[in-house]
Amino acid sequence: MHDPHFCGLDYLEAAILATSNDGTLVYFNPAAHDLFGLKDDQLGLSLAACLSPESAVVAAVGTALARNVSITEYELLLPVPQGEIYVTLTAGPIERAKQTLALVEIRQIDQQRRIANEERLQAQQLANRELIRNLAHEIKNPLGGIRGAAQLLSSELPSPHLKEYTQVIIEESQRLQSLLDRLLTPHRLPQLSELSIHEVLERVRSVVLAETPNGLAVRRDYDTSLPNLIGDREQLIQALLNIVRNAVQAMAGVGEIVLRTRVARQVTLNRQRFPLAIQVQIHDNGPGIPEQLKDTLFYPLVSGRPGGTGIGLHLAHTFVSQHRGTIEFDSRPGDTCFTLHLPLNGWQAATPIQGSTS
Repeated sequence: MHDPHFCGLDYLEAAILATSNDGTLVYFNPAAHDLFGLKDDQLGLSLAACLSPESAVVAAVGTALARNVSITEYELLLPVPQGEIYVTLTAGPIERAKQTLALVEIRQIDQQRRIANEERLQAQQLANRELIRNLAHEIKNPLGGIRGAAQLLSSELPSPHLKEYTQVIIEESQRLQSLLDRLLTPHRLPQLSELSIHEVLERVRSVVLAETPNGLAVRRDYDTSLPNLIGDREQLIQALLNIVRNAVQAMAGVGEIVLRTRVARQVTLNRQRFPLAIQVQIHDNGPGIPEQLKDTLFYPLVSGRPGGTGIGLHLAHTFVSQHRGTIEFDSRPGDTCFTLHLPLNGWQAATPIQGSTS
């Protein structure tokens, strides 16, 4: 598995296999180990024996070696121990130490779609931010005039009953002003410091339990060995709080939320590779995200809740993106999970993945 000639392939997310010209397995990387359940003692056996004689991987290797060409199979349904998955499979001959080998690369299509969706969302977020910023500035001036006029009118009205109406205008203007300030919040410079993700989560947990004292359980599943990361404490608190609040509101305050942390190694986020990242998962047993909202969930002003502003998840995505991290979600009735990846060195130079979609 750890052949020094292939050590550069150990860190790829794609599954990589190599065979000799007679089909003997000579190398597989950790991703292939996870995908096929391969073991080190299988090195030196035929690929057909390690997978199965009917495997499309075996057939691709045989074709590549027999014809001395590279072949690619798109949207191939591949049986693996966990079930069946759709992959893109590329197999081709390479020369090493005067020997012809076959090198196989297998990428799960959902990985490619995830990255493409993340890039599309990033581009949409940039356009949305600029639009919102311009709109906010345009709205703030007349809004201030409305509030000021209502305050002056209130001081001139003789009847307390009439003043109630002006008070409504003043309070609603203040609420809109607060909303505009929240829309503009992502544009401030981050305040970086070393922080513990568990301290951030504990703050979120205490706030949510204080807001919803009855009917809500918030369970912890922390990896206490996680190192600290560099980030903006307030931004991360707000991002995680918005996600958890969204879950609480979806459950109408009754249900269970699980806060889970793990370490992720050699992750690729937004086409940049990081040796270490912190994975935060927020599970809830609520009704799930409506199907019609899944593609636009992080867009501003999109909400599945009556009276919702659609700002919370947009801000969460913005703050996590500023940390060079990612947010993904998987949702079905009774089980919704938001997964955040935050690189430990997100504010330092990361390794770009050139010409890759991993």
